[in-house]
Amino acid sequence: MKNKITILTGHFGSGKTEIAINLAFQERMVHSKVAINDLDIINPYYRSRDIENEFIKHDIELIAPKGHLAMADLPIVSGEIYRVLHDPSYRIIIDAGGDKDGATALGQYYNEWKHMKPEMLFVLNGNRPYVSTVEGAMETIERIEEAARLKVTGIINNTNIGTETTVEEIEKGLLLAEKISRNTSIPLVYSTISDQLKNETVEFAKVNPVVYIQRYMRLPWETFI
Repeated sequence: MKNKITILTGHFGSGKTEIAINLAFQERMVHSKVAINDLDIINPYYRSRDIENEFIKHDIELIAPKGHLAMADLPIVSGEIYRVLHDPSYRIIIDAGGDKDGATALGQYYNEWKHMKPEMLFVLNGNRPYVSTVEGAMETIERIEEAARLKVTGIINNTNIGTETTVEEIEKGLLLAEKISRNTSIPLVYSTISDQLKNETVEFAKVNPVVYIQRYMRLPWETFI
């Protein structure tokens, strides 16, 4: 991560939170101060605040509503973000909510970070409704940029269907991401793939930029393998 601030945004169910969590752990390996800001005020199921104990173990600061407010399905943001924004020793990962509604929370910080030139990455899961087409994805990007008052600086192909993901699904998502990149002139930075598929994607990774991620989030009815 080259920028002080990296923002993960995208359509609902794109996998922003998983990538934000993994990025925070990666950054902690090279930086002494890392904070992850849970700005997802939309999705009550997948929120980085739900694995707070993991962040504590890795000495990563979680910025999110505390106490009984942590589990509230309310549009609450923490004012602690201002402290780390203006501390040059921090690297900050921001887990934003989905689509325009989620990106609106980003817009309130525009004057705080506009000179810091934050990196804003659009996470694409080509199996999600609406962003499964070039036109739908482009419109989603446009709406997010308008709400956040920032430009998307990169696209991440995170196409998956959970534990049923195949190499073919990832390749299909990559083709879609490449088309979106050509039409928007936004760089395609890499594909993210579950580390459980590392053996199956050796050949894919030889010719395409890949970041392997660990899956931390589970819905209540799911169990860890």
